[in-house]
Amino acid sequence: MKLTTLTLAVLAGLATSAAYAESESVDPLKKAFIDDSSVNVQFRLRYEDVDVANVDQQNQTTLRTRLTYQTGDIYNLFALAEVDDVRSTDNEPLIGDYKYTQINQGFIGYKGPAETLAKLGRQRILLDNQRFVGGVGFRQNEQTYDAVSVKNTTIENLTAYYAYVANVNRIFPEGSGKEEHENETSLININYKGLEFVNLSGYGYLIDNTDVAAFSTDTFGVRATGNIKLDALKVSYEAEYAQQSEGGDNPVSYSADYYKLGAGIDFDAFGAKIGYEVLGSDSGKAGFITPLATLHAFNGWTDKFLFGGKGNWDNGLVDTHVIVTGKIAGLKLLAKYHQFESDYADIDMGTEWGVAATYPFAKHYSLGVKYASFSGADEGYDFSNDTDKLWLTFQANY
Repeated sequence: MKLTTLTLAVLAGLATSAAYAESESVDPLKKAFIDDSSVNVQFRLRYEDVDVANVDQQNQTTLRTRLTYQTGDIYNLFALAEVDDVRSTDNEPLIGDYKYTQINQGFIGYKGPAETLAKLGRQRILLDNQRFVGGVGFRQNEQTYDAVSVKNTTIENLTAYYAYVANVNRIFPEGSGKEEHENETSLININYKGLEFVNLSGYGYLIDNTDVAAFSTDTFGVRATGNIKLDALKVSYEAEYAQQSEGGDNPVSYSADYYKLGAGIDFDAFGAKIGYEVLGSDSGKAGFITPLATLHAFNGWTDKFLFGGKGNWDNGLVDTHVIVTGKIAGLKLLAKYHQFESDYADIDMGTEWGVAATYPFAKHYSLGVKYASFSGADEGYDFSNDTDKLWLTFQANY
């Protein structure tokens, strides 16, 4: 297993903090590493079936075991270590889960003055709704980041966040050539929740991918979400705009826009939302891309528009969608419908519908089933083949 310089620094820092605590007194060491520490174990068993017309039908069963250990504080320092292991019946090329064992997270944290939290090492970074920066948590191998990050909440209702990312640990297995991307990336996100009917975010994501220059982008945007309660009825909305251009050593000079508009209503245990999302194109020269996003959560569960991890292609993507949710006797229900088209060149990119049900029980367990079906795209493109996917999941948390 390849350990980055940043991970080695984390391990060295952990040893140094432990030695310092022991030199002061045995009690702080025992308190932090034993008495105030926490251990969590998670098991996630999944069966996935993928049927791509004119290509193949494949299925695979995987079991992920995740062990997470976090220390208590030693003079405002703490550490977290998380190891994932995935066993699999096969390694099917159409299914995005693989056999592996690796460090998912490993960092030193510092709780500083003025409500400041800093982390150094391999860590989870989830910003806003993960549309631009996320962890791809649906897949068995999570995307994490070798980074230094700082979050400050000194000002009431305001969260300021900055991270410098040196390496992105992607969802692909070791030896694939795609498992990690070295970066010199800065992520800035400021969120304000002090207004009654609106939650505001502003961000600048300066991605400099030194392994894949085409992933390098400069993105600046604003996001607003909120809801209004009218007795038993809740009305919600979201609006977002971002502008993107090439960054780092990206060989293509372009400018593309992103915008999202959405509205929803919730009544008792049921809800409905409608959304319109555009990942724009610069006249077919390049599209607005999201290489660090949790892509599975957007633009359909069949993952037809991953485009090698970019999340868009040169012609852009327009997604008009409807989402319906419900909860009956503890059973959580979700249904989605998407209509896709290109932002440039008037290409019909198909439709997708999907349904999901999740049932948590006995505090520690949950069962889930999810199905999605994609069809109707214009012929001749990588995404054109009709596709059906099914997932069955059992999860246990201790």
